[in-house]
Amino acid sequence: MTAFLNQCFSGLAMGGIFAILALSLVMIFQATALLNFAQGEMAMASTYLAWQLIQHRVPYWLAFFLTVILSFAAGVLIERLIIRRFASAPVLTVVIVFIALVFIIDSVVGWIFGYQLQEFPSPFPDHNWFNNPLVSSHQSGILLVTLIVMAVVWAFFRFTTLGLAMRAAAQNPASSRLVGIKVGWMLALGWGLAAAIGSIAGMMAAPLVYLDPSMMSSLLLYGFAGAVLGGINNPWGAVLGGLIVGVSVNLVGAYLVGTQLQLAVALTMIIGVLLVRPSGLFGRTIVTRV
Repeated sequence: MTAFLNQCFSGLAMGGIFAILALSLVMIFQATALLNFAQGEMAMASTYLAWQLIQHRVPYWLAFFLTVILSFAAGVLIERLIIRRFASAPVLTVVIVFIALVFIIDSVVGWIFGYQLQEFPSPFPDHNWFNNPLVSSHQSGILLVTLIVMAVVWAFFRFTTLGLAMRAAAQNPASSRLVGIKVGWMLALGWGLAAAIGSIAGMMAAPLVYLDPSMMSSLLLYGFAGAVLGGINNPWGAVLGGLIVGVSVNLVGAYLVGTQLQLAVALTMIIGVLLVRPSGLFGRTIVTRV
C-alpha cells in the first residue's frame, strides 16, 4: 500500500508539471486555434537562462522571477516579430513555423550551452514536508507552485481589466475590436503569458529530469495529453487533465507496462480521447454555422 501511495503522489507531482504545460498550450490555442509545438523548447531555453543566473550567484528565487519576466518578454517578441507576420497564412504554414522554432531554439541553446547533462538545483529544503515519507520536498513544492500558478492566472483573468480584455479578444476578436480592444496586442500578451507559465514548468521539472536541450521534448507530449484529456479549450480542464495524466501514467508504468512505455501510454490516451470525445472531458464542443 505504501508503494502504491508513493506512486500516486509521485505521479501527482509530475502531473503538476504536465498541468502547467497544458495550461500554457491552452492559452495559445484559445487565441490562435493552433498548438505551439515550440512551447517545450521555449520553456527549456528559459530554464537554461535561470540556470545561468544561478551559476552567477543570483539567489534562486530572484533568478526564478527574473526568468519568468524575461520569458514573458521573449514570448511577446516572438509573437510580434515572427508569428504576427503569418497571421493570414494557411494553417500548414503556421505549423511549419512552429516546427522551425523547435529546431532553431534547440540548436541555438545546444550551441551556446552544449548538450551535456547539467544539474539544476531545487529551491525546496532536503527534508520532507510535515515528515511525510511518501513525497519528497521538491514534489510537494511542485504541487504548491502549481496551485499558486492556477490561482494567479484565475485571478488575473477574473478580476483584472487586462485579463478580461484578453478573454474577450480570444472569444470574439471582431466584437472586441469594435469596443476598442487591441486584439493584436492581446494575442502578443497571451504568448508572453504562455511563455512565462512554460518557464515555471521548466524550472520545476529540471531538478527531476536534469537540464539538457531535449529535456522538455517528452514532457510537452505529456502536457499535450493533459490538455487533450481535459479539454483543449478549457484551461482548468487542461490543468486537471495534466494531473490525471501524471497519476495514470505513473501507475500504469509502475504496475502494468513498465516505465519504458509511459510515453506510449500518454500517446494512447491522446488517441483514445480524440476518438471517443474530441472536445475532452471538460471541454466544450464548438459549433460553427456555415
